[in-house]
Amino acid sequence: MEDLYDKGFRSVYSLTAHIVFVTKYRRMVINEAMLSRLAEIFKDTCTKWECTLVEFNGEVDHVHLLIRYHPQIELSKFIANLKTVSSRLIRKEFEPILNQVYTKPVLWTGSYFVASCGGVTVEQLKEYVQQQQ
Repeated sequence: MEDLYDKGFRSVYSLTAHIVFVTKYRRMVINEAMLSRLAEIFKDTCTKWECTLVEFNGEVDHVHLLIRYHPQIELSKFIANLKTVSSRLIRKEFEPILNQVYTKPVLWTGSYFVASCGGVTVEQLKEYVQQQQ
């Protein structure tokens, strides 16, 4: 049961969020190489924010992330950082591919989806994200 909860200095918590990012204009630009690189970028960014990327998956026009985070994280700032870092690095590394689709330096839409995962287990969410292929 201890694995279900994280411990802070003065708190015990279990915070998980399901996040979805969609490509600008819902363009089908994400290939397998980009998906693999996005997984690395999101994992590294989560580590820097002291969060955990539990599960990651995506399709040609969107990605799903399942994140465990602590109460001190401002979720909107964390998500903004995930989008900014991933967009900048992917645009830099896959410039020829993205320049064929976008005339401006963009990858993600300005919006995102986030849901707290209080009603279902992490295993159920993992299964859902894995089935999004």
